[in-house]
Amino acid sequence: MSAHSSAVPAPRAGSPAPVAPRSGTVAVLGATGCVGRQVCAAFAREGREVLGIARNRRDQPTGIAFTAFDVANGDPAELAELLTAAGADVVVNTTGGWVLTEEAMYESHVQLVDRLLAATALMASRPRIVHLGTIHEYGFVDEGVSIDESLVPDPVTPYARTKHAGSAAVLAATEAGEADGVVLRPVNLCGPHTTEASFLGALMARIAAADPGEGLELTLAEARRDYLDVRDLAEAVLAAAHAPVTGRVINLGRGEAVPMREIVALVVDASGFPSEAVRERTAEVQSKGGNWTRADISLAGELLDWRPGIGLRESLRDMWATGPGRLP
Repeated sequence: MSAHSSAVPAPRAGSPAPVAPRSGTVAVLGATGCVGRQVCAAFAREGREVLGIARNRRDQPTGIAFTAFDVANGDPAELAELLTAAGADVVVNTTGGWVLTEEAMYESHVQLVDRLLAATALMASRPRIVHLGTIHEYGFVDEGVSIDESLVPDPVTPYARTKHAGSAAVLAATEAGEADGVVLRPVNLCGPHTTEASFLGALMARIAAADPGEGLELTLAEARRDYLDVRDLAEAVLAAAHAPVTGRVINLGRGEAVPMREIVALVVDASGFPSEAVRERTAEVQSKGGNWTRADISLAGELLDWRPGIGLRESLRDMWATGPGRLP
């Protein structure tokens, strides 16, 4: 029997007890990234005080308090003092992602989480931790499978393994009563300010640099992906910060597996690049998630009262509009 055929309960810390409404500061780790900046904006719109934290001040969000602090390599006691002084009762970890080496992945996905947990354990009043993992923690799944939280994680790439280690640390600390954490596992992301290191970001950069007269050749895999707009993810984080749920894993996506050729066609349409100038060829899948991804998002609806609201066409148009050299 494969790991994916073994249905086991998602990690949890018993039945969640009601929690008091939170009104303190929300600290967002990785605030300068495409996810972090949307999470900061979502909480600011709600009227919450927001403290953005990142290693440096490059591209720091505007309109919120910001502190440059390297969580992965900093002193947990200093981080605890920073969070306490800010009055943080929620910490959202949006860090990690598009680093290249396994050593850098370990630092961003595991070491950082360990030091965050060490810091919150030192605080007199422990904040709620909303940790962003990834759907790729489940490993590769067969075509047609909707990935729900009962699937046993089977990460196969360095990215997935290190992300899963960070998620597991948050769940273990919560199970031990040393933290109040919840883990969100989103699918691939799109929408405003998505990094050029991603497939869609790199694709848009290529289209922007291409000459319609010479055309553009794209190599595509026969794959189907579930993509979620980063703003919808931010709304799920907002819901998870308040929901009376602890020690749980919750998958996030649009709940649909869209052919990559269709997604690329939407990107080309958003760019205004003539579709007849695009030449496509097929190659094997080379990605973090195999050739099929579709999240089962029913638990997110049940526990967070959340569903995605932004369609792919709108998301990709906004992603194009906020790309390099275009809108800020």
